[in-house]
Amino acid sequence: MDSIVEVQRQTHEEIERFERGLFILLSRTPTTHEARIQAEHKAAQVLDRISSRVVSLDGLYNDKDAREHEINALSAHQTDLDEFYSRLSKIREHHSKYPDSVAGGVQLELANLLAEPVQEIEEYEEEDEIALLFSGEEVYGKYLDLYANHTAYTNLKHIGKRPGYLSYLDLLLEAQNGPIHQELSKETRFTKDYETYIQNLHAYLLSFTRRTQPLDGIDLQLEETRNFDKMWEAGEMKDWEESNVKKIPGNENGDTGGIWCSACQKVYTKQTVYDAHLNSKKHIKAAAKQAQGSPDNAPINPNGPPTSTSTPSTITSALKTRIRNSALHTHLATALLNPLAGTLNDTKSNVERRFSLTAREREQELLEQSNPKTAVTTVPKDGQNGDGEEAEEEEEEERIYNPLKLPLGWDGKPIPYWLYKLHGLGVEYRCEICSDYVYMGRKNFDRHFQESRHAFGMRALGLPNTKHFHEITKIADALTLADKLKQEGRHEMSEQETMEELEDDEGNVYNRKTYEDLKKQGII
Repeated sequence: MDSIVEVQRQTHEEIERFERGLFILLSRTPTTHEARIQAEHKAAQVLDRISSRVVSLDGLYNDKDAREHEINALSAHQTDLDEFYSRLSKIREHHSKYPDSVAGGVQLELANLLAEPVQEIEEYEEEDEIALLFSGEEVYGKYLDLYANHTAYTNLKHIGKRPGYLSYLDLLLEAQNGPIHQELSKETRFTKDYETYIQNLHAYLLSFTRRTQPLDGIDLQLEETRNFDKMWEAGEMKDWEESNVKKIPGNENGDTGGIWCSACQKVYTKQTVYDAHLNSKKHIKAAAKQAQGSPDNAPINPNGPPTSTSTPSTITSALKTRIRNSALHTHLATALLNPLAGTLNDTKSNVERRFSLTAREREQELLEQSNPKTAVTTVPKDGQNGDGEEAEEEEEEERIYNPLKLPLGWDGKPIPYWLYKLHGLGVEYRCEICSDYVYMGRKNFDRHFQESRHAFGMRALGLPNTKHFHEITKIADALTLADKLKQEGRHEMSEQETMEELEDDEGNVYNRKTYEDLKKQGII
């Protein structure tokens, strides 16, 4: 069975079997998002197996000496069949020892890959390996998890006002109109922190794209990298030119606005900070490396950058490399965000929805996601018609007849129609503050003023959710009432400030009205 010709034939057969399995996988129509992700990952695994077989087959065809030796051994003498019978005896001996053996493990691999997920009893449920690729915030690839990137963005220097998470998602959505983070100044984009941030953002977006779209590959990234190289060499990246950058202390422009440390390759703006870092382990290690690597053993100049010509050139090349890396990853991240615009919009909607939920509702949602309810279907076998009839009866009982679309009660059945009319559940109450949400029934309408949805809408308007605004559903009415309450409060304060106080002979203090009344009565 070591014949190279037989190995080539078997490899061709395996490739054909995998191609048929790939066709079966791609011909299925997934009904859910999870089914689509699972099918694409399985198809990617089949493609990996095909590519590995193709590589090994190419090596076998390139081994001309072994093929020539094998062919000569089979066709040396047409009348001498010793070689043929010796191989035939080995095949018979193998099948006599293993009569139930299957040639290769391709059929077993395909059976595992093509098997559709079956809902079984909880005791035998297997862990979904594909679900482990996604975090809880990503929900099986439906949404993006950009909280860590948002934190890194807000920690950048010179960005002005720190945006919230929703505002940060809006900034990323601007990738459809051009490169992302155009709102940042060059002083910020040319820093080391921004380079680290944009590299991490690009790495996450690339990882998310590969996990949610495993069949697309990285051809788009390679093409975008080539386009960036052409644009950079042609000088078309005007936003990343160094000439318009503010002068950096200790840079190639010759400014020495700080204290330069040649060992750490860093500028310190204050003497105290520079003196404190001299005792750090990082500085001591860098100084030791500098003493071993530099032949001149140049001392550290505390008043500015060294006067040698090698250090400024090193700083210049490091700065140019940093700017180019930041520009490259910004370009690649923008290219990845364009096809993810729909997912980014869904992420923003999901975040807004979760903001309106209470803590208890969020915990309940997490429990439902971690322990999804699986329905067990019973299939009647031959001679077991009774089980099938019982299953049909249970399905009929589960179907609830509700033509009037009445609300369901505590038992899962529609409430009586008289109770529906008594509570006025057919009357609609619309609240403009809650984004035109419709509440059915007076009781639900009165209760919603203290719920999170209405409170979130009031906070968005900048108004307190107090009893003064009860029964107010229009935004204009709420703003008018707020102005009126402010004016009344100011009027009361002005009256208290201008109120006159009078004192009698005994030292008692009264306001003017009380004093005049007591004086008329002769008490004072």
